[in-house]
Amino acid sequence: MATPIAPNATIAPAVDAEPQAIDAPLSVAAAFLVLGVRDDAASIATVRAVLGSTDDLIKNVAVRDISNTFTVNVGIGHRAWSALTGQPPPRELTPFKQIQGAKHTAVSTPGDLLYHVRARSMDLVVEFERLLLDALGDAVVPVDDVAGFRYFDGRDLLGFVDGTANPNGLALPAATLVGDEDPAHAGGSYVVIQKYLHDLQAWRAQQVESQERIVGRTKYDNVELPDAAAPEQKSHKTLCTITDAQGEHDILRDNMPFANPGRGEYGTYFIGYSRRLWVIEKMLERMFIGDPPPLHDRILDFSTATTGVVFFAPARAFLAGLGD
Repeated sequence: MATPIAPNATIAPAVDAEPQAIDAPLSVAAAFLVLGVRDDAASIATVRAVLGSTDDLIKNVAVRDISNTFTVNVGIGHRAWSALTGQPPPRELTPFKQIQGAKHTAVSTPGDLLYHVRARSMDLVVEFERLLLDALGDAVVPVDDVAGFRYFDGRDLLGFVDGTANPNGLALPAATLVGDEDPAHAGGSYVVIQKYLHDLQAWRAQQVESQERIVGRTKYDNVELPDAAAPEQKSHKTLCTITDAQGEHDILRDNMPFANPGRGEYGTYFIGYSRRLWVIEKMLERMFIGDPPPLHDRILDFSTATTGVVFFAPARAFLAGLGD
């Protein structure tokens, strides 16, 4: 685990630390495109050039969005970081660490680039992905591409409101953007993704009260429930609350439901942005191993993690500089 950041560590205000659209509002539609980068010099040069033109690619689509809500965040994984950037990696950037619990596993899967696309409708998402993949050509290989949608009033497919604990106001950049603790990467954000598949039949067989105890909130009005007293098994809400001597550490979640009913697939795509990678790693450790072990997060009895990748979304100027 990295050394905790001092309370007075600040976000660098310089223009070259302007972040990507980390704080964009929750969207109606989204895509999570994960790509692998081929290792030959020509492919790396192509990817560098495309990364450097990220703002132009976004503008080509955003100008057609009269709602002005189209955003894209780009993350680079540990394996490809040095080859693509020629710079030392952010101090916490590592591959996703597989977590083996007594019953469930947070798996680690490949991925060099992440494009998190958010829009008011899927036509904008598809158009951006088409332009992007045309530009990248055979320099990359697709790893995963998931289309997410907003489900009713911000709920996941388990029926609970998702993202209630997200920070807002000044707490949002403080929780998500690297500051003067790592000046070369100020304005960037660590990003963790996991694709979860739900056993909806088994979940719906549970009484609502049981579901609420597992999640830690009431299902219909989204009211937080009291923490379970020891030695009871802790709720998902409690296990994902990380505190230390500095207080509570928040992350930004922009999870989206996804589904393919014809194949019987229903899931949640977890994406977390954080100033401190160790915070998300600690959340997952508590979920999969338990606190105390082996009392894992009971939501995992109904939701299986099928992917797990870590990226770093650098500041906009850092990306633009890759095209020089």
